[in-house]
Amino acid sequence: MRIATYNVNGVNGRLPVLLRWLEESAPDIVCLQELKAPNEKFPEKAIADAGYNAIWHGQKSWNGVAILARGMQIDEVGRVLPGDDEDTHSRYIEAMVSGIHIGCLYLPNGNPAPGPKFDYKLKWFERLTIHAAGLFKEKHPVVLAGDYNVMPTELDVYKPERWVDDALFRPETRDAFKTLVSQGWTDALRKLYPNETIYTFWDYFRNAYQRNAGLRIDHFLLNKPMDKRLVAAGVDKDVRGWEKTSDHAPVWIEVKDA
Repeated sequence: MRIATYNVNGVNGRLPVLLRWLEESAPDIVCLQELKAPNEKFPEKAIADAGYNAIWHGQKSWNGVAILARGMQIDEVGRVLPGDDEDTHSRYIEAMVSGIHIGCLYLPNGNPAPGPKFDYKLKWFERLTIHAAGLFKEKHPVVLAGDYNVMPTELDVYKPERWVDDALFRPETRDAFKTLVSQGWTDALRKLYPNETIYTFWDYFRNAYQRNAGLRIDHFLLNKPMDKRLVAAGVDKDVRGWEKTSDHAPVWIEVKDA
């Protein structure tokens, strides 16, 4: 089974790219972020015609997350990250698919830092960590996938010295990610490629993609039952080079059947 995460940066504007990638890659489960569309504007029919069921949590112009499953039932568990009843951002959705508990997340960017947006990012991280502690203990496989907006180490960023004051790379952000992972989660790509330069995002500016001046900010965290099933992982980097594409590339893992 192949599970993917993809920040589409606008599900309607990038729909041709998304549909082409779904056809060529044929992932079984997909977590999407940054839909940038309200619920009623989600392209349900086009995705269904591509062979995928879907649940989504949209928001006009910003944010938005979705889970797709190819020919499989999706049982929604929740669409709000617990811990703040006043948080109106559409950044989290959770479901069971084929016996796997999937959490799809779009963690706040947090810039400029310091400031209110950075404070919100760290508080969101705290809420995620509290929620994840319960998920980690579940006996069935759990995956937390999405755009975490954090480069965990210097290996995950091109020229890290240029990012020291950025919300995605500040010590507080990296410490928050480290605290989350220390619950016992497996960072899937780093387990399989502990010392390799791997990026999942390349800015639209300064020919970042052509220079491979990227960031690794899209991650898969696996609990122990899922970690035991992990067999492969990678980034569909070529998708970032397609016309009118997202600034992220799809990231995927392959797991053995139960």
